[in-house]
Amino acid sequence: MLINHDTRCALDAVVRLLNTEGPGDDDGLATPADLRRYAASCGFRDPGPLGAADVAALRSVRERFARVFAAPDTAGAAALLNAMVAEAGTTPRLSDHDGYDWHVHYFAPGASLADHLAADGGMALAFLVVAGERERLRRCEAPGCGRAFVDVSRNRSRRYCSSRTCGNRLHVAAYRARRRETAG
Repeated sequence: MLINHDTRCALDAVVRLLNTEGPGDDDGLATPADLRRYAASCGFRDPGPLGAADVAALRSVRERFARVFAAPDTAGAAALLNAMVAEAGTTPRLSDHDGYDWHVHYFAPGASLADHLAADGGMALAFLVVAGERERLRRCEAPGCGRAFVDVSRNRSRRYCSSRTCGNRLHVAAYRARRRETAG
């Protein structure tokens, strides 16, 4: 599956946003400083002043993206994305910044961080839906993890958010269990 640079960046931002939500009260988007760190980790240019309203708005966008990942069917995911992108005030425009060739941004100039992400991230997810690739939106299958990721493997076989952590941990545990079984 071929994904252009901007779509990949938007998908990465969506995944990072989803993965800011920790178990229980462990939320990586609790303060404006958290938002600033999140924006910097995604490479967003100066998001401007951020306050409590921005925290609430981005948490709402995160919840909406979580519903897209969990949608039981494509029609449901499409309806969620249509609403999100429309409410973000999507304004497609061509841009050639930072040494990248011409590409399309979907957020309006001066958009809030939440609207920027809802528009660009929503459109990136919409491209996957249109391409018939919604099943690439996944949650890690490792017990106790559940982190979001987009499976960009050729054969759509990725099961874990990271093969180095969750995948390796489960493979080592399975190996040790087999060794115990043959030894005992």
